[in-house]
Amino acid sequence: MTATAEPAPIRLVRDRPTLSLYSYFVVWGWLLYSFSPSVPLLADELGVSKAQGGLHGTAFAAGAILVARLTPRLVDRFGRRATLVGAGVLIAVGVIVLVAGPILAWTLTGVFILAAGGNVAVSAAQAGLSLRHGRASSAAVTEANGVGSGVGLLGPLAVGACVAAGWGWRPAVLATAALAIGSALLALRLPADMSGRAVPAPDPALDPAEAAPLDAVALDAADRESAVATRWFLVAIVAAIALENATTFWSTDLIRQQTGAGAGIATAATAGLVAGMTAIRFVVGPLSLRIEPARLLAASFLVAIVGWAILWTATETPVALAGLAIAGIGYGAQYPLSISILLSAARRSTDRAQANATLAGGAAIGVAPYVLGALADSFGAHTAFLVIPVVALLGAAAAVVGPGAARRASALRTTRLLARS
Repeated sequence: MTATAEPAPIRLVRDRPTLSLYSYFVVWGWLLYSFSPSVPLLADELGVSKAQGGLHGTAFAAGAILVARLTPRLVDRFGRRATLVGAGVLIAVGVIVLVAGPILAWTLTGVFILAAGGNVAVSAAQAGLSLRHGRASSAAVTEANGVGSGVGLLGPLAVGACVAAGWGWRPAVLATAALAIGSALLALRLPADMSGRAVPAPDPALDPAEAAPLDAVALDAADRESAVATRWFLVAIVAAIALENATTFWSTDLIRQQTGAGAGIATAATAGLVAGMTAIRFVVGPLSLRIEPARLLAASFLVAIVGWAILWTATETPVALAGLAIAGIGYGAQYPLSISILLSAARRSTDRAQANATLAGGAAIGVAPYVLGALADSFGAHTAFLVIPVVALLGAAAAVVGPGAARRASALRTTRLLARS
């Protein structure tokens, strides 16, 4: 009797192209976690309301929405390498416009430009990682986000140090431009074969002869279940992005009000959130190769609620910092897991699925910080933060329901294949 060979373990290979793609997450992480906690300081500096300061989140969203459908076309037309190089240059231009801005309209324009470049970069890089690593894509995407938030951890600390030194927030944010140019230079060395669009992986529940003309097949029960699953995965992505951005934009204000911490200390305290996000990403990436990613995703939303509860009730800065760190453990797993689940389920085009996620995420970035800022203006930051657990529960529900629809779709395809065999 011939022994059946055990399947090879899934491994993540960190080659040069992978590390080059990781560099764009470094740029994005530094930008998000240095600029987001600077928004209250910028609003005070410009003499505008919290809701008007939250418009910088809306500008982020506008940039993301603009390029959401454009990124797959850029990759198709110019290749992934050229798209990433151009995106790096655009980020640098946007950052320079932002830090030079003396009025709100100017800073909003800078954020719009850098958000457009940043979302093209992250979308193209994330899809590239998914294509390159296949079954290990959940680990690659999660680790890439972990590298970004790990470097981003220094962002709030840099802002706090610059504010304490009397330099303001601008020098810390300006460092993003140098990082973006560096990533563009690394992208110039990417192989040309990473430029193409995704080649759809065959569905094991479909006959190979059936896979090619699948676009012409009428939408049946399995297709409907797949569409339902995709929508729920997008809900999880929206919830994850809304939670992260709303918290990073306004947790500084909450800490200042509740604990009496100074602006520099409160801004640096955001590092606790990023520390939690970074730590969990290096744990949950390898873990997702052993445990169903959707289960980890659902648990992460519940952990975020625990962190929120500690932050919301804190009256001392160290306790608030602990709450942010625990919330970060939940937040850190949410986006990379939800996006990797969505990209893995993309049976037609990885870049198109990433575009849909960018569009949905852009809407979340635009709405969440503005709504939380407007609520803080009307009811105070403490009451406004009650929105956080509501969004987290919605995300947890999506993480539970979505995979169920995906399993039903797979079962229906298997039944159809058996019936035809």
